[in-house]
Amino acid sequence: MSRGHTQDATRDRITAAVSEPLGALGLDVEAVELTPAGKRRLLRVAVDRDGGVTLDDIAEATREVSKAIDDTDAMGEAPYTLEVTSRGVDRPLTMPRHWRRNHDRLVKVTTTGGETLTGRIGASDEDRVTLDVSGQPRSIGYDEVAKALVQVEFNRRHTETDEEG
Repeated sequence: MSRGHTQDATRDRITAAVSEPLGALGLDVEAVELTPAGKRRLLRVAVDRDGGVTLDDIAEATREVSKAIDDTDAMGEAPYTLEVTSRGVDRPLTMPRHWRRNHDRLVKVTTTGGETLTGRIGASDEDRVTLDVSGQPRSIGYDEVAKALVQVEFNRRHTETDEEG
């Protein structure tokens, strides 16, 4: 069995072990990454939820992940370092919930047809999203999206609804 295959199998076992306890906290597992780090391995688990993740959520998730891994022996005997993080803005939008959670954010989309466009995320459902591209609504099916990344905005003007909430 190749090393890559072993890493994939370990990652699958970890994902299975942590999904239920994190789900009980209202958190979704966004990514499980396992990378060599000297004699140890680095296990990074990214989590998210509607409304975002707080530091308290991360602390609670870290306890649950650590317990789940110890209880199931998903990492085996090898030493590892655990890092639980929130889903970063640099991660591509790949699931309908990613679009929903980034409503009103600016996103750069490359379509499967090779077109690149930048727009603000509007309404989204399980199949498609509407982007405001230069003031014009543009509906795109997720199956037409090759890559989508949220754009970091500095000094964005707030709308009236931002100031009220």
